[in-house]
Amino acid sequence: ECPSPVVDLELRERLGAMAVKAARAVNYYSAGTIECLMGPDRQFYFLEMNTRLQVEHPVTEMVWGVDIVKEQLRIAAGEKLRFTQNDLAPSGHAIECRIYAEDPSRKFAPSPGLIRYINLPQGPGVRNDNGVYAGYSVPVFYDPMLSKLICHSTTRNEAIARMKRALMEYRVEGIDTTIPFFSFIMNHPDFAAAKFDTSFIDRLLKEVDFSGGDAH
Repeated sequence: ECPSPVVDLELRERLGAMAVKAARAVNYYSAGTIECLMGPDRQFYFLEMNTRLQVEHPVTEMVWGVDIVKEQLRIAAGEKLRFTQNDLAPSGHAIECRIYAEDPSRKFAPSPGLIRYINLPQGPGVRNDNGVYAGYSVPVFYDPMLSKLICHSTTRNEAIARMKRALMEYRVEGIDTTIPFFSFIMNHPDFAAAKFDTSFIDRLLKEVDFSGGDAH
């Protein structure tokens, strides 16, 4: 999600300055992604740099109003960015769910097969980066991601509410997907309160009753 509910303006500026310094240190000239982890003491720690966009880049695009893919292509063509950091201002909150052909009840095992029917959610603030269709066979050889569902709204609570509605409308028949599990997350009080860490999903899996239909 963007912006992070646990990162304030001061910390975001420190992160940004660190990212720029790291890129300059290696004379990097393109779009890239710096990853960090934050400890309970609110200190952040460098994890890695990816010399590409992340799967999560749509949440940044929705909040900051920049087509990052287009800018990356312009840079590759030898052009310069058409703006500076001071020209940009964030707007609202965005959340992305990766819709995977996986079965959460089997530790997210891949669920290949034929998609018999698909219905994508629509409406204001709803974006679908989708690459599959009814009649498409999900193979066993590649990453099982089907699409990315992104919801944007004025506040985090509104973005969560919009995502809940979008997930209810999202239908994929013929294979198992992560859609019901994301619905469970969106309704979880710890997610609503932004009380989560790197062990959050493992904890959730212990709570879900798959046999009862909560996330199947």
